[in-house]
Amino acid sequence: MGTEISTLGEFGLIKRLTENIEIKNPETRYSTGDDCAVLKFAEDKETLVTTDMLMEGVHFDLTYMPMKHLGYKAAMVNLSDIYAMGGMPKQITVSIALSKRFSIEDIEDFYDGLRLACDIHGVDIVGGDTTSSRTGLAISITAIGEVEKGKAIYRNGAKETDLICVSGDLGAAYMGLQLLEREKDVYYKMISTAKTDAERLAISQPDFSGREYLLERQMKPEARRDIILKLREMGIHPTAMIDISDGLSSELIHICTQSQCGCRVYEERIPIDYQTAVMCEEMNMNLTTAAMNGGEDYELLFTVPITDHEKVEQIEGIKLIGHITKKDLGCALISRDGGEFELKAQGWNPLKEKTKNEEN
Repeated sequence: MGTEISTLGEFGLIKRLTENIEIKNPETRYSTGDDCAVLKFAEDKETLVTTDMLMEGVHFDLTYMPMKHLGYKAAMVNLSDIYAMGGMPKQITVSIALSKRFSIEDIEDFYDGLRLACDIHGVDIVGGDTTSSRTGLAISITAIGEVEKGKAIYRNGAKETDLICVSGDLGAAYMGLQLLEREKDVYYKMISTAKTDAERLAISQPDFSGREYLLERQMKPEARRDIILKLREMGIHPTAMIDISDGLSSELIHICTQSQCGCRVYEERIPIDYQTAVMCEEMNMNLTTAAMNGGEDYELLFTVPITDHEKVEQIEGIKLIGHITKKDLGCALISRDGGEFELKAQGWNPLKEKTKNEEN
């Protein structure tokens, strides 16, 4: 019997599959292991390429995700990878596999959202593929961008004493997901107990007033082009950068592992929106855990030399949350009372099978 994929997890599997890949072409400057591959075809520019796949039932639930929002989000998660390398996106290709239950209007709505995202960021849709599926909707998008020669920002450049910075706020997308999942469960329970069609029709839609920000962060994330432009304007070149898709803790570990360093981040400095805090309290969830491990924020996490401290503090929407240390000190979170806790990548592993407790 073969080894179960869940024993490695997503990142362990990627490492195992790619560790023996040999680069054959001089145009390939950087392959796997970062947000994008880096290729060089022109004298003064480098090309960035990234691909993401979204699967129904794994990455999105059409019970509450409108097709237009899905198209918008599918584009944004790819564009975010280009920005995380310090580049500007230029084109995308879109491939979808769909089952018979989808109508032409459904796919038109999906493309409306896709086009809206591309229009905002000045990106062209230049191709793709469409095929059938027996299990639901699958989406694969490849984004192509460019960056000035030698200006690509990798995950492996962080140095001791560098400052750790993050854009926006964290945990809101995760709490938006928890809210949607809770209301979906309530809705289905009410449907299952209704005895007549009249009772089913009388079931009202959930009231999300006051939680709009959480829903927007989950269903309509924004790639942070504005932050890249601000950094350029201020003359700041981060030493390492990554976008936060799997949670702050996971992304910090990625940077520290590839940069051969450690880090200290401070709980009191982690930016969290008021609505996120209220939702955590309502659902009896730990606020710091939501911010550190929730994921899907698509904010930018980056490091800068300590000499850029004053410049970074002048940029609205960027928060200093810690600093880089020697490798042997490890990666840790400093709590509000001064306690030190090892960082762990506790984000959801889509390759891990559910336990009986999780299913119930």
